[in-house]
Amino acid sequence: MLRGLGVATAAGTAAVCLPAVAAHAAPAGRRTSGATGTYALTLVHLGRDGAPTTDYRTLLTALSGPDAGSGRQLKELPGTVTVQVPAGRYMLDATISTRPVGDGIWGNDWLVQPRLDVDRDMTLVLDARVARPVDIRPPVGDAVFEQAGAFAEVTYEGVTAFVNLLTRSLDLRTAHLGPDTERGAVRTWVDSYWKRPGGVCALGYTFRGERALTGLVRHPTPGELATLVVRAGVPASGGGTALVEFSPSEGPSPALALAVPSGGTGTFLATPERGTWDLVYGAQPEGGEGPGNNYFVLGRSFTPGSTTVHTFDTPVFGPALDSSPGARPVAQRTGDTLDLTVPLLADGDGHTPSSPLFTASTVTLHRNGALVATRRGEKPGHASFTVPAGRAAYRLKASATRPRGSVTAAWTFTSAATATATELPLSAVRFGPELALDGTAPAHTKARVAVTVEGAARRSGVRSLTVAVSTDRGATWTQAAVTGGRITVTTPASGMAVSLRAKLTDTHGNTLTQTHIDAYVTRAATGTR
Repeated sequence: MLRGLGVATAAGTAAVCLPAVAAHAAPAGRRTSGATGTYALTLVHLGRDGAPTTDYRTLLTALSGPDAGSGRQLKELPGTVTVQVPAGRYMLDATISTRPVGDGIWGNDWLVQPRLDVDRDMTLVLDARVARPVDIRPPVGDAVFEQAGAFAEVTYEGVTAFVNLLTRSLDLRTAHLGPDTERGAVRTWVDSYWKRPGGVCALGYTFRGERALTGLVRHPTPGELATLVVRAGVPASGGGTALVEFSPSEGPSPALALAVPSGGTGTFLATPERGTWDLVYGAQPEGGEGPGNNYFVLGRSFTPGSTTVHTFDTPVFGPALDSSPGARPVAQRTGDTLDLTVPLLADGDGHTPSSPLFTASTVTLHRNGALVATRRGEKPGHASFTVPAGRAAYRLKASATRPRGSVTAAWTFTSAATATATELPLSAVRFGPELALDGTAPAHTKARVAVTVEGAARRSGVRSLTVAVSTDRGATWTQAAVTGGRITVTTPASGMAVSLRAKLTDTHGNTLTQTHIDAYVTRAATGTR
């Protein structure tokens, strides 16, 4: 699918023009804005054999003049066609297709002229023979080409024209036509997607300058690529298959989804120089019945030769608060309103689900010991309360029950009316046991479990933190010392569960009590991880 665009296909290609507002760019050379009237623009389309062809699609997008921001498409017309256009600056792109031999796939020559100044009658020859190959290949022998997209956009006097070509053919060639544009006015990018057993190669390159691309050859080495490993946990709703999309954050791209069965692994090879990348993990229940659940990991950068692992839908499920500077607050007060969007059931890697799996949820707020209100049945950790303006002590408690187990977080803090949105000082504790993709740990073993602090306490500091472990669903608790950011847990018999509890106070006196009943379960020690 083409991420970010809807397209109409023809002869194995697709194109669409989307005008947009951008910064003003001062023109260079002869200004066409002083020209008026309508002129005859004659376009001559020549195929790779030099002969006139009707196998083309040409798009003319106005960057100035009375039609600025609009486009005109020409196709299924004679090889030489004349159109009347108002004076002004235009962007022109033409796809000239080569008919396949036998059952082959169409070849495509994409000609892009980002600067076409119409101030008189003129003739343009669109000759496929000037195009040069786009040759992008991954460094793995088991990869099979799936699809590619070439994109260009140019900005002139506050208007941005966007053009693209999508193809499932490796026979793609491109060329720049016409004079240079203003400095840096042209942005181009090419994305090529290849499928391999259990994985995808996502190879993208982006450029900015005064010209469109005339061919592009890129054969990256393994060390020039980044590796992303996606591990699919087994959700409590059962098995199923996750659909994983991995595509560049900036600009549309013909994203290639990878199906990863629950308990399986998918691998992506990507080009770090394309910019930041977005990962969308869509978990579907077994049989395809019931609501799906998406996780979004957006705007991530990678370095050449690096390997990054993301595991989805495995315990310990619990609150996750992004502590990085500029992170969006999930709990804040504006005036007399407290708004909460706390991700109470983020998975073990801290990924926030769009539709968390739960059977019951409650959020309760007390002010100076008196109940303000209780919200039930909403998305776990989500609620809104209206409170008096004066400064007071608050106790906020959010809980969610899953098909097996539950999560509860109770915070105390002081708050008063605010003139602007002000973040509430909430903290969270994350537990990181080593688990199999089915969410289990081996029985009767000692294991170190990572303990990390997020939210307000991570920024301001921790005054005290204690952790306790239960193997009887919270009937009794045993203190577990936090040493070097970890605790030691001795797991119970196979089929039983480990419960966890943390009590935290930050340096400002705000507190957290966080409890996970049946945080994760055990399996026979000889089980496969």
